Amino acid sequence: MIDLYMWGTSNGLRASLALAESGLDHRIHKVDLTKGEQKKPEFLVLNPAGQIPVMVDTDGPNGARLVLAQSAAILLYAAEKSGKFMPNDGVRRAAAWQWFMMGSSDLAGTSATLFLLENLAPEKSLRNAEFFKDRLFKLFSLLDQRLSGREFVADELSIADLMLYPIYATRKPFIDAAGGFANLHRWGAMMASRASVQKGMNP
Repeated sequence: MIDLYMWGTSNGLRASLALAESGLDHRIHKVDLTKGEQKKPEFLVLNPAGQIPVMVDTDGPNGARLVLAQSAAILLYAAEKSGKFMPNDGVRRAAAWQWFMMGSSDLAGTSATLFLLENLAPEKSLRNAEFFKDRLFKLFSLLDQRLSGREFVADELSIADLMLYPIYATRKPFIDAAGGFANLHRWGAMMASRASVQKGMNP
C-alpha cells in the first residue's frame, strides 16, 4: 500500500495524478499547508525539509518500506513500479525524458518563482514579476508548438504529460488571459476528460 501525503499545489497534484493514472493501490492524506501541518513533528519525520508531497510505500523495492519525497521522483517511481508512462519506442522515450525535464526544471521552476515573488517575497517587485510572467508565457508557447498535430507530448501518454498537466491546470487563468494556445488547450481538455486525471486532480 502506498500512502501519499500531499496538498493541492501543482507539486502535490502531480504526485496524486501519477498514482491515480498508475493504478497502484494508494491512500491520500491531506497536509494542510495553510495551517502549517507540513511543519509538525510527525510530518518532519517523513520529510525533514517540511515539504509536500511525500510517498510511503510499505511494499517498496525488495519488499522494504520506502519513503520518497519530491513530486518528480514520485512520478518516476510510479511509472517504474507500474510499468507505464515510459514509451518503448526509443525516439518517443527520449522525447518524454526531454519534456519531463523541461517541465520539472523550466516550467515548474518559473511558475514557482512567480508564485513566490507575487505572494511570499519580503519585497514586491513588479518588474521581476513581469520578467517571470514573460518567461512562463514563452515556455507555454514552446509546449503549445510541441503539441501541434500531437495528442500527447511524446505521441503517447507518458511521464511528460503527467509532469506538465498540473502546471497547466494550476496556471490556466494565466494562459486564458494571454489568449491563443489552441494546441495546449486541446491537450488540456483531453487530459481533463480522463477519469484517472479527474481522480488524481481532485483527491
